[in-house]
Amino acid sequence: MRTFRHTLKQQTVLYIFVAVLFLVGVIFGALMVNALSLEQQQDLGRYLQNFFVTVDQSHTGMGAAQSYWSIAGLHLKWVGLIWFLGLSIIGLPGILILDFLKGVLIGFTVGYLIAEFSWKGLLFALVTVAPPNLLIIPVLIVSSVSAIAFSLHVIKNKVMLHKRVNVVRPFMSYVGLTLVMCFIMLGISSFETWVTPSMMQWVTPSLLKTAAALM
Repeated sequence: MRTFRHTLKQQTVLYIFVAVLFLVGVIFGALMVNALSLEQQQDLGRYLQNFFVTVDQSHTGMGAAQSYWSIAGLHLKWVGLIWFLGLSIIGLPGILILDFLKGVLIGFTVGYLIAEFSWKGLLFALVTVAPPNLLIIPVLIVSSVSAIAFSLHVIKNKVMLHKRVNVVRPFMSYVGLTLVMCFIMLGISSFETWVTPSMMQWVTPSLLKTAAALM
C-alpha cells in the first residue's frame, strides 16, 4: 500500500499532464464540428439516420457474442498499442498522440450530436456515450501513465545515465498493470454490449423524428 501511494505521488504530474492532453483533445474535437462543410454535415446526418433506424429495429441479445468480442477487441487493441509504445523510447510521442486522438473522437461525437440534435443529442450522448467512457477514459489514462513512466525509466537509466539496470521488476509491474486494465476493459465491453443498446433504443425514436426533419 505504501509503495502504491509512493508511486502515485511520483506520477501525479504525469496523470495531470495526460488528463489535460485528453481534455484538450475533447475541446479540439468539439470545435472541429464547426469546421464541417454542408456536404459533410449531410453525409454524417444520413449515416446517423441509418444508424438510428438500425438501433431502433434491432433486438437486444441478437449477435451479442459477436458484438462483445468486436467491442472488446477494439478496446484491447487500444490498450495493447499503448503498452507496446511504452516499451520503446521512440514510442513515447505515440502514446500522447493516441490520448489526444481519443479525446478528439469523443469531443467530436458529443459536439456533433449536440449541434445536430440540440438537447436530444445531449440526452443521447449522456445515455450512450458518457457511461462507458467514464470508465474507458480512466483506464486509458492509467495505461498511458504506466507506459510513459516505464519509457522514462528506460530513458533515464539506460540512455541518460548509461547504467545497466535490472528492468525485470519494473517490466513485470508494467505488464501486470496492463493486464488489469485489459480485464477492466472486458467488463466495460460487457456493459456496452448488453446495457448500452437497451439505453439507445430508449432514446433513438425521438432522434429519428428529428433526423428525418433535418434531411
